[in-house]
Amino acid sequence: MDNREYRKAMGKFATGITVVTGEFDGAFQGMTVNAFMSVSLDPRLITISIDERASMYEKLQSHDRFGVSVLSEDQQPFSMIFAKQMEQDRDIPYEYRDGVPVIKDSLVTLSCKIENKVKAGDHMLLIAEVTDVQVKEGDPLLFFNSEYRHIKDK
Repeated sequence: MDNREYRKAMGKFATGITVVTGEFDGAFQGMTVNAFMSVSLDPRLITISIDERASMYEKLQSHDRFGVSVLSEDQQPFSMIFAKQMEQDRDIPYEYRDGVPVIKDSLVTLSCKIENKVKAGDHMLLIAEVTDVQVKEGDPLLFFNSEYRHIKDK
């Protein structure tokens, strides 16, 4: 199997879209991440997977806190901006929750404290305790078959 076939296979697993954010050197920064999952309820743990080539990889190695924003269906432009699929053409509305920047009006925002780091191939798994959560109503932005999707899509 080649990498293209493997990537195509993984693209058949529908995911939500998150943006992982932090404040680094006094500036708000973020990156789109769809490799996100809940790990445990007690304690409340999540994990994200970060490619070692990602611009925030080194920054997340030297900081112990980050935010996760689960995007709603109307926040697709934010995902595209942080994934570098489009130029930033608007201000990104963010707020601080438990001292961590997150994207305002997201479906869910989580403030997280890194508990463990696990090197896995060309990625780092960051296992983090959730220290704050905010939940809003709405539909999520989805990613399937290398395309953005919405719950109402047929």
